[in-house]
Amino acid sequence: MLQSTSFEFIGPILVSLFFAILFLQSSFDKLLNRNGNIEYLTEVFHESIFKNRVGILFILITCLELLSGLTCFLGVFQSLYGNLLFARIGIVLSSASLLCLFLGLRIAKDYAGAAGLTAYFAVALVGFLILL
Repeated sequence: MLQSTSFEFIGPILVSLFFAILFLQSSFDKLLNRNGNIEYLTEVFHESIFKNRVGILFILITCLELLSGLTCFLGVFQSLYGNLLFARIGIVLSSASLLCLFLGLRIAKDYAGAAGLTAYFAVALVGFLILL
């Protein structure tokens, strides 16, 4: 039953919605602008250990982001009814996505880009606390 008189699920809903928007938009952009993204990533990783693996890594991160976004999206609706299962799974997948992106940016020596991800990861950590 919908928890209309309780605010205890507002936090899980907002965190799930934040990551649903972030990762659905990002994965859809990767799917709709595949060539442009692969060209960009090929340039970013041209001097790294990933230079010959851009294609497969692109597919993996796109799938992980899409799965993260979809799970968080489902978590929004489940949270309305007091069930936090998908919200919890979504925050774990979102954190894994962020860590993969962070690792890639660090290896590519894009330190500014990696630093920019720390704000997203901070939201994920707050999400973990909310979803305990």
